Amino acid sequence: MTAPLTPPHQPPNDDPWQKPQEAGATAHGAGTVAETDTRTELRQAAVVALVVALSGVLLGLLWFWLAPRVPLIAGESAVFLKDTEGEEAIGADGTFVLLALGFGVVSAALVFWFRRRGGIPLVVGLALGGLLASGLGWLVGWGLGPDDVVAQARAVGEGATFDAPLELNARGALLAWPVAAMIVHLGLTALFGPRDPEPEWVPFGPPYPPAAGPGDGPTGGGS
Repeated sequence: MTAPLTPPHQPPNDDPWQKPQEAGATAHGAGTVAETDTRTELRQAAVVALVVALSGVLLGLLWFWLAPRVPLIAGESAVFLKDTEGEEAIGADGTFVLLALGFGVVSAALVFWFRRRGGIPLVVGLALGGLLASGLGWLVGWGLGPDDVVAQARAVGEGATFDAPLELNARGALLAWPVAAMIVHLGLTALFGPRDPEPEWVPFGPPYPPAAGPGDGPTGGGS
């Protein structure tokens, strides 16, 4: 007897035309999931950037409250520094840098706490938000103080002492927040972030049937 043939209307299990279709469907599904994840990460990064940027108002308030003031003396026709060797201007810059570093650490820790699986969009949003927050804090701290020194000198009178407007002389201080936030967030992600599963080892090449033994053959012997 001969072995029964596969009916023409039922394709065998190893039909080569079925595998590419299944592989294409799987790849399409994976691509859709990846696109959805990317949109979610971009949306979360935008929210992080906005929230962090708005927190720059608190930075400006603290800077205005804690930074030392530069004392000025109103003269008859000009304004002079009360202490020409004073370090109040450097102290104002240092206070801004220390506050920005603290805000950067806190913002990175909070973002990692609420979103442990980080990504490039999230880190970029955190850094951009920190840079905007630094600029906003600078403007808030400067805007709360007097901006017209001449008018203030006339108001206090000749020989009186008054405070100069709060200024940020070192523009590089604006990078303290975003740099600290990126370093802390990347460090927390490396230490406590979820680990990707290790890929399984797949042997290269098609599986081969076991070698035939001495007593094996295409046909069995019989008496």
